[in-house]
Amino acid sequence: MSQSSRTQPDTLPVSVFGILFIGVLAASCAAIFIRFAQIDGMSSPVIAAGRLTLSALLLTPFTVMRHRADLISLNLHDLLLSSAAGFFLAVHFASWIASLEYTSVLISVVFVSTGPLWVALLEWLLFKAQFGRLVLFGLGLAFIGGLVIGTAGGSDDGTGQQPVLGGGLALLGAVTIALYLLIGRRVRAKLPLLPYIWIVYGFAALFLIALVISGGQPVTGFSPSSYLWLIVLALVPQLIGHTSFNYALRYLPATLVSIAGQMEPIGSAVLALIIFAELPTAAQIGGSAAIIAGVLLTIIGQRRQPS
Repeated sequence: MSQSSRTQPDTLPVSVFGILFIGVLAASCAAIFIRFAQIDGMSSPVIAAGRLTLSALLLTPFTVMRHRADLISLNLHDLLLSSAAGFFLAVHFASWIASLEYTSVLISVVFVSTGPLWVALLEWLLFKAQFGRLVLFGLGLAFIGGLVIGTAGGSDDGTGQQPVLGGGLALLGAVTIALYLLIGRRVRAKLPLLPYIWIVYGFAALFLIALVISGGQPVTGFSPSSYLWLIVLALVPQLIGHTSFNYALRYLPATLVSIAGQMEPIGSAVLALIIFAELPTAAQIGGSAAIIAGVLLTIIGQRRQPS
């Protein structure tokens, strides 16, 4: 019997699919909120630092009150692994948020959502994991989609004037989120979800604050709406989105939840079209569809393989 079938309750709440939909919608809003903060003049490092800092602060009272014993049980090795995971999470947010300055929401979110592909490649490089045909096909399809996007140029409405730079930063975000996941597995196996993400968010926030200070980025003097977007960014995509996905994992197979998470690029693109009138080219839409399909095939293929 698989782990997912062992941990799923006997009864499936009617609300679980609604909550999963809310999670996808909340995650899809992240790029939109970031773009609004950037339009208000807030720099990408400050946005990244503010998002993680606020998220960690909001989680602090719940984590300390409910999981004090779990936190005390951590040793130096666990803290070092958590700090390494936090570092790669910080690079993920810093690079992905910066990518939205140079390319469209669709390209940025599609590229940063290729994390499962990089997890598979890193497992093959580091742990000699074997690929099934479905995974190999998914990787190849995503690679072709990336080539199509890379040669497609900017968007029809003039956004994405540096699509190569923007896409590269989003890909860096995808690689670093894969490293974050691989490194964090050891600590995640020892801790419940809440104290784990609190520690990692905290370390990531510290690294991003150091980046802001070292770069001399101003953190004051912005309009009130800029700080409002930061608060909404921490509450909606970071806390509501992630919490919804983890709630759904109690009742639904991990593969289904992972596939639902890959709907985020579509939701973000639709919102960007409505709000910012960002109209991708036909080649960008086709390449993005190929990448999303490749990621989905990779997820399904990995779930079918033995650990």
